[in-house]
Amino acid sequence: MTLSKTELESRLSSRIFACPVAGKWTSFQLVDESGAGEPYAWLAYVVTDSEGQTYRGNLDASGVGKVDNHFAGPIALTLDDEYQGQEQLYIGLQGRDSYPLKITELQVRAEKTRYLNDNATRTREIPAQACAGQFFQVEVRDLVKHVTHLPPQVYRHYPPNQVPTQLMGEFGTVGVALMPQGHTVLEVRPLRALRPMLSSDPEFCALNLYQLALMATLSYCPFGQQPGAAPINTPVSFPEQPSVGNWFGDALAKCEELWRVDPGQTKPYYPLYEDVPYSKRLEIVPFDPALYPVNNPELGTKQEHPAKIHFLDDTATEESTDTQAFITHNDEVILIAVRGTAQMLADGLRDADALQVPFEEGLGKVHRGFYGAAKKSTAFVTDYLDRFYAGQKLLICGHSLGGAVALLLAEMLRLRPERFNIQLYTYGAPRAADASFVKNAEPLVHYRMVNHNDPIPSVPGSWMDTKTSVYGTGLALTFVNVPAGFSVFVAGIYNWTGEPYGHHGTLRHFLPVEFSRRERSSILWTPGCDTLTQHAACEIALQHRHGLPDRPGVLAQLFQAGNHLMTSSYVPACWATLRRWQEAQESGGSLVTPREYERIEQSLAQVTQQLRNERRHILARPDAYVRAHQPIIEALSREVDKVQATHARLTALSTLPVNPKDVYGSLSENPDPLAQNLARWQAHPENRVAEQLAIAPTADAETELINGAHGYVIGKPYTLDLDSII
Repeated sequence: MTLSKTELESRLSSRIFACPVAGKWTSFQLVDESGAGEPYAWLAYVVTDSEGQTYRGNLDASGVGKVDNHFAGPIALTLDDEYQGQEQLYIGLQGRDSYPLKITELQVRAEKTRYLNDNATRTREIPAQACAGQFFQVEVRDLVKHVTHLPPQVYRHYPPNQVPTQLMGEFGTVGVALMPQGHTVLEVRPLRALRPMLSSDPEFCALNLYQLALMATLSYCPFGQQPGAAPINTPVSFPEQPSVGNWFGDALAKCEELWRVDPGQTKPYYPLYEDVPYSKRLEIVPFDPALYPVNNPELGTKQEHPAKIHFLDDTATEESTDTQAFITHNDEVILIAVRGTAQMLADGLRDADALQVPFEEGLGKVHRGFYGAAKKSTAFVTDYLDRFYAGQKLLICGHSLGGAVALLLAEMLRLRPERFNIQLYTYGAPRAADASFVKNAEPLVHYRMVNHNDPIPSVPGSWMDTKTSVYGTGLALTFVNVPAGFSVFVAGIYNWTGEPYGHHGTLRHFLPVEFSRRERSSILWTPGCDTLTQHAACEIALQHRHGLPDRPGVLAQLFQAGNHLMTSSYVPACWATLRRWQEAQESGGSLVTPREYERIEQSLAQVTQQLRNERRHILARPDAYVRAHQPIIEALSREVDKVQATHARLTALSTLPVNPKDVYGSLSENPDPLAQNLARWQAHPENRVAEQLAIAPTADAETELINGAHGYVIGKPYTLDLDSII
């Protein structure tokens, strides 16, 4: 058969490629996005030609390599040598017992390069193109054998030509196929990732306040893995948005910024991200049945996969506690987030299951419903820690029920022999345990955030000790009109035997300060009096005083209260606090302005007078009445003292300077990277908008109002819920 001249000269002629003629040459160069080849100097490479012959060599000081005298046709270039260096980060990942990673020298080099574009997109104008016969944009995954631990591929303007790869058949399954008799430049995408900035210091900081509020909200989302259930026979992906898997296993691994942590969220709240080497990201383990026997689909339901490792969802189990949580880690921290109340019926009844039971791991008694969920969470978390704990700090967060479960989980972990270093941030968490537990858990670092109008931190009431079965019988709340106002009791479930439920942790209270209908602000502080913090739940309950709703109905209203939700309440308040602290630190100001101090001081004085008036009113009654109400008199006296302590704390806050460590914690120790990462966050228009809650108010206020629970104005007469402070 005669071949035409055109066929013989065509580079894509299959007949030419099939001809085993030697004497061909191919050269290539690896460069970063700036066009420099030095980052890849001296790397070892392997070339396979169209006949399966292999050639080994090393790139030169400029990242250039060349193969001479290979068989005709394309060649496949790989750089698959395992990392042999001394950096402990990579040694640890390669040598760990669970899911050891196939890290290559090429991967480590790519992790040390940087993006040319700030948003990590591929460049169009390429300096290296001018000196190349062919130019391709590649990723590490294109040049190595094992890729399941690497990020998903991103869009590129100049992808490798797939025709030579196909023509090489079995010899082109790994690597990038290059045409012979020419020079090809391969621009390797930096192997970087984004991770939420988190301080590892035990001291409170505004950064962790905001970042962990977002992570606590993300815990409500599914894991989003496809396929999602074992046995799995195909590669896994994380397409669902928002989802935990998409955040950590897809978008952030590719340096894509995300902000949606709730499917219904419309206003962006961007985390503060840091650009880090890919191996320092918050990890989702790979899924590779060829490498890891535990991924073998023949194991059936016992097969491991990322969702099973990182995500707890026992809603479908036989003994379900309807608990959901996620866990991920890097070499510095292990992040654990526990979901709050989502399934109203199951979770609501657990919130109401306030029977106190012994805390088996330590001292005191705890809320039975929360304890059952905490045990499930602890089993899930300890299995993960047994695999991946290597001395990291543990950052735990949770909202609502998730905050209560997170507290018990954190204390159970603290008491283990490993002596974990734990920080706990909770948002709107109800009480979870009695006074003995709270006292014994004092060493646990716990920052407890409460929105001023949020009723949930006031439940279970200090008087509650009940069983879930009570609510199935139609028993309901009973509201008793006592001389000092309405107190809330639950029929038949007064806690006669246990110590009162108490709160653990350092309270951080969001206090709204309203100067006019147009002007308001918010202060994060630690008040000392219950008048400001514990009557919101009673306000909700008292709305039912003309009827007797069943307990789950009241819980539903409590948990659906707008000031208890994350994206409409806690997240905006945490964002505003971060902005206020940033501005105070940059300007040298304090966290409370003189006008705010004046308004709050006046209101505290009015509250004090109201408490004293109520006490005088009781003392003026007959002796028998006074003796019968002695506990109320003592409670009023204690509350007066607490208001005075609150005033002292306000005074200290108004004069306290703010330093970078208060705002950014341990990240303030590296100011240059911090400044670069802040610039990325501040580039979003949403973070440059003047937000009333975040800024110092102007001087044209019309009225003096400090909002309280559900429209109540602190400093004005109101019905005091003495039951919450006795």
